Amino acid sequence: MTTDTDPPPKLIPVRAHIPRAASLRTIAALILREMGATYGRSPGGYIWAVLEPALGLLLLVIIFSAGFRSPPLGTNFAIFYASGLLPFFMFVTTATKVQQAINYSKQLLAYPRVTFMDALLARFILSVLTQLMVSALLLTIILVMFETRTVLRISTLLNAYAMAAALGFGIGVLNCLMVSRHALWQTVWSVITRPLILLSGVIFLHDRIPEPYRDWLAWNPLVHVVGEARRAFYYSYVGEYVDPVYTYGVALICAVAGLLLLRSYYRDLMER
Repeated sequence: MTTDTDPPPKLIPVRAHIPRAASLRTIAALILREMGATYGRSPGGYIWAVLEPALGLLLLVIIFSAGFRSPPLGTNFAIFYASGLLPFFMFVTTATKVQQAINYSKQLLAYPRVTFMDALLARFILSVLTQLMVSALLLTIILVMFETRTVLRISTLLNAYAMAAALGFGIGVLNCLMVSRHALWQTVWSVITRPLILLSGVIFLHDRIPEPYRDWLAWNPLVHVVGEARRAFYYSYVGEYVDPVYTYGVALICAVAGLLLLRSYYRDLMER
């Protein structure tokens, strides 16, 4: 029994924990759905996720080993091109997956418990985990099969992949509105970004590009991603142009701008 002078009882904020737990369950369910739809229905499943970068890497090794005696760094073509191509694939795949999040989960977004942020995070998480698995497998095979004469710095390599993933999320979120409103934009964006593999230092070493083109290309954040990955394998490679803060800054600006646009036009997208 309480009196008027007794302090009010403390209320336990039980409901405050419900949306967070529900959101985590929703994201997990969306990830499982994505895994089943993307890798469970096609023959081979995850094998194709490994074969795509593996075949691209093999093609680069065959072409350039036939025309050059040694790669721009080190002595092994496979590890040189893998150190640039695999982080590049992390960016491309993540951006592509995230920008299709609204279209892919549009029917589920009609439920109040499922938000567009859940859909974005589910596709982002699955894409990052898949690409990390693929990269770990291919890099392990290369390091075991060949004498690469490299010294791997795990922390630097993880930072390169984190930069690629953050940039992929930012660009993907920024493109999400355009792709959801205009189906043609996905094709246009794909055509625009095709030269990126040549402009990001994947095939040629950024340091050896003549001025003023070197400074111009440094505005491309992917140049910094690839340069950071190369520093992870080649201990003597300085890569003074590499600026992780710039890459993370571009990723953050794109992500914030994209989320603000999605929040403003989300209802319009759901009515289409």
